[in-house]
Amino acid sequence: MASITLAVSDELKNELKRLSWINWSEIAREETLKKIIFERYIKTREISDVDWEFCEKIDWHPVDELPLKEEHIKEINRRRKGPFVKLNSLSGIFKD
Repeated sequence: MASITLAVSDELKNELKRLSWINWSEIAREETLKKIIFERYIKTREISDVDWEFCEKIDWHPVDELPLKEEHIKEINRRRKGPFVKLNSLSGIFKD
């Protein structure tokens, strides 16, 4: 397996050492693979079986990185404005 070396500031190096229980190599591998999968998804709009397994393993999907569609933003804002029903108790939820 190949390895790479990254240059980081002394301050960041000290922070990384302070969190020594974290496997930074695994974090870097996952994040790099996520970027590769995302770029491939943007180009092809497809995900290979191997990529899908990785995405499922880390509970992530390339569409998570895409911006919200304008129609979804409008719907979210519309719902935030109401109308809302005021309830005095939980039993009021189940009344017809």
